[in-house]
Amino acid sequence: MGHDEAIARASTLRPIGEIAARAGIPAEALEPYGRFKAKVSLDFVAETETRLEGALVLVTGISPTPAGEGKTTTTIGLGDALNLGGTRTMICLREPSLGPCFGLKGGATGGGRAQVAPMDQINLHFTGDFHAITSAHNLLAAMLDNHLFWDNPLGIDPRRIRWRRALDMNDRALRSIVDSLGGIANGAPREDGFDITVASEVMAIFCLARNLDDLVERLGRIVVAERRDGSAVTARDLKADGAMAALLRDALAPNLVQTLEGSPALVHGGPFANIAHGCNSVIATRLGLRLADVVVTEAGFGADLGGEKFLDIKCRQADLRPDCTVIVATIRALKMHGGVAKTDLAAPDVAAVERGSANLLRHIENLGKFGLPVVVALNHFTSDTEQERAALSALLTPLGVTVVPCTHWADGAAGASALAEVVRGVIAQKQARFAPLYPDAMPLGEKIATVARKIYRAEGIDLAPAAAKRLAAIEAAGFGHLPVCIAKTQYSFSADPALMGAPTGHRLPVREVRLAAGAGFVVALAGTIMTMPGLPRVPAAEGIGLDETGQITGLF
Repeated sequence: MGHDEAIARASTLRPIGEIAARAGIPAEALEPYGRFKAKVSLDFVAETETRLEGALVLVTGISPTPAGEGKTTTTIGLGDALNLGGTRTMICLREPSLGPCFGLKGGATGGGRAQVAPMDQINLHFTGDFHAITSAHNLLAAMLDNHLFWDNPLGIDPRRIRWRRALDMNDRALRSIVDSLGGIANGAPREDGFDITVASEVMAIFCLARNLDDLVERLGRIVVAERRDGSAVTARDLKADGAMAALLRDALAPNLVQTLEGSPALVHGGPFANIAHGCNSVIATRLGLRLADVVVTEAGFGADLGGEKFLDIKCRQADLRPDCTVIVATIRALKMHGGVAKTDLAAPDVAAVERGSANLLRHIENLGKFGLPVVVALNHFTSDTEQERAALSALLTPLGVTVVPCTHWADGAAGASALAEVVRGVIAQKQARFAPLYPDAMPLGEKIATVARKIYRAEGIDLAPAAAKRLAAIEAAGFGHLPVCIAKTQYSFSADPALMGAPTGHRLPVREVRLAAGAGFVVALAGTIMTMPGLPRVPAAEGIGLDETGQITGLF
């Protein structure tokens, strides 16, 4: 049993009703799923809409490395520390996907003494939200193919079908398939494929919808195909939006759980940040802001991905205005960005920290372009030296950026108390002057190029001819005002995962663009990024099982 797992197993959780009461949620608003997790009714969510909202803190990170950074752990530790210090705080996180749980990354409920619980249930089936999203997505695919089978009265061009299928599991064999084989009774064979559920437009809609009515409206706008004249065919045209909403109705209510220290946490929705928009649901974030003085939320991967998408997509659509951003870094990860191999990270190397800090400095500068103050949370490892920490502080202090060493993994809330104090001070100073990176009126190609130049530091973009043609068609159809969601590797500012640190002089190759009309953005696929990941050579699933008492083991 791993250390994180042992801590989770040894912890005593409070009944979810006690956590709800602490958060100001009445018992009648709870829909329990066992003793330690519950959904918060949408009726109660609606009742809170007139309340004043608290401050919003975004936790993001440097470009991720195999050394680990700890955004989720820091989000939880900071939330616990703020609560410990008397600030009513709600933690808002994404739900884990089964793909990484059984693949490379493992679970996504934090670590050490900074975890949300029950860990095994959250990491696996939880309250069934992802299953509902997968079912709604594939219902639309089934109704599309059924429409084609029964004489195609809408005149869909089978060559212009845009809707793929979805599965919440890493499975490279399903990226490209041929379906409807077996004769005329099974339909006409055509090329198809699967995306992982967390990249589904239904997932994005689920996370961006403000309420059930907005959900239904967005589902109806999904463009599934086109006719020969290029006109769009939507889920509403197929009369699929109502049934999809029925599958999603219960899932749309946010999930309440707790940290190991008893802080309330809303864990709801879970798009990836490298291939989707990387943020938890608007409903959960808004509810948290109306229940607490501070909401601490996380955006996936580095600030160039989840952070940028949180600010340019989620904040734009939900009218959110962050008060503070926290960038998570570790000395070990900075040394990797400075060229040190993972096997050599334990050796002190001040020069490597200084070289690798170029990655952190770029993320800090990028967030400043959104008008947001930044605090750096330095997640502590025992191999860190005082000289390495001092070198980092010397780089950041002239910029007016505070770096705060944190030990929440080992010490829980007490280990993030200094970070909480700094964040409280930033919120109190009201320094934030948030604005998105680009205006709605900017053409789509320029929006992609703006993100590439200003955030990735690319010299420009290289649009494949088919992508350029598709962008023009999307704009001609009236969707040019939408923000862009760039799908690219999380490991680098560039589209090449091997270019660590802070590369310049590169270009962003955009091979494909997809319209997500219901979600309200346009996806640009850059480089070799895949919307259906594969399993690694040694998947985490090989170490997961049941012990002699029937307890799940190996999820960390």
